[in-house]
Amino acid sequence: MNFFFKSKQKGPVELVKATHDAMARIDSSSGSNEQQRNKANDEISKNVASMLQILRDGGADKKVPDTTSEQVAQLAQEIYTTELLPLLIANLSRLEFETRKEISIIFGILLRRKIGSREPTVEYLINRPNVLAGLICGYGNPDAAIFCGNMLRECFKHEQLVKATLKLPEFFNFFQYVESGNFDVTSDAFNSFHEALTKFKDPPVSFLTNNYEAFFANYTQLLESENYVVRRQSLKLLGEILLERKNFNVMMRYIKESSNLQMVMVALGDKSKSIQYEAFHIFKIFVANPTKTPEVRSILIKNREKLLAFLSKFQKDKDSDEQFKDEKAFLRTEIEKLPSKV
Repeated sequence: MNFFFKSKQKGPVELVKATHDAMARIDSSSGSNEQQRNKANDEISKNVASMLQILRDGGADKKVPDTTSEQVAQLAQEIYTTELLPLLIANLSRLEFETRKEISIIFGILLRRKIGSREPTVEYLINRPNVLAGLICGYGNPDAAIFCGNMLRECFKHEQLVKATLKLPEFFNFFQYVESGNFDVTSDAFNSFHEALTKFKDPPVSFLTNNYEAFFANYTQLLESENYVVRRQSLKLLGEILLERKNFNVMMRYIKESSNLQMVMVALGDKSKSIQYEAFHIFKIFVANPTKTPEVRSILIKNREKLLAFLSKFQKDKDSDEQFKDEKAFLRTEIEKLPSKV
């Protein structure tokens, strides 16, 4: 007869309120009151699991969600109006591992939710850039980093949210996070950084144009990093950025600077073949430019013979790749056209 004494299942309003209350108890509990803190944490875990179940039962996690579910709509609205998302994100590291994971899943489900042509969670986040900033800053805590990264990349599936993120001063924190020293954090942060700058074409154009000097001052440090993985990934991403047609003006500005050419040539001579290969794809942009600055032209002329000798032997094991072979031949032809002296 135990079923007579089962507690009534909480509805959306009760779940959200109870979660706020439990979080407040965690905040107010003293360092010595571990039992109270653990009890509040357990309650949050149960509430979050119940919220996820409501969303799944209502079909909100399907590719074409059933937005007619009254409980799903009520839960989503309650999460928005009580600002539960920023509260959970700010406190991720204090919660249980499984709860952090479920919060990340709930976030993704809510982002995919549509009402007709509207995307309520996208609208919510556009008006609350502090939530996006909080996700970026989550990389500062190893216990929260991976989950914040998952949520950020869900955001980056929406062009409006990429645009909003690139406007945040916190976006520049990525330069710190991708060199954090923690491999998991570094890899995940670079993944998100890459998505923000390549997923859509238009937002990065505006961002790079308006923040050219600050961005590349920081980016140069990545290209000169002592961390091999950071250096290789940064060179690869730089090639993608410069070769994107919409970034033409950014590319032209970058390849006019002789210091950039010198840095790329150093990478060309790196002991790692992977770094050499990524540097090659940037180097070819400098050489192919018909309007080289006098400084860039001078560097190429001074190194003419060395470059020709280098290219004749450069990664011959990749010569089965016809495009790569043709690009090397093109560069040799262009460099041969240069005078032997400045």
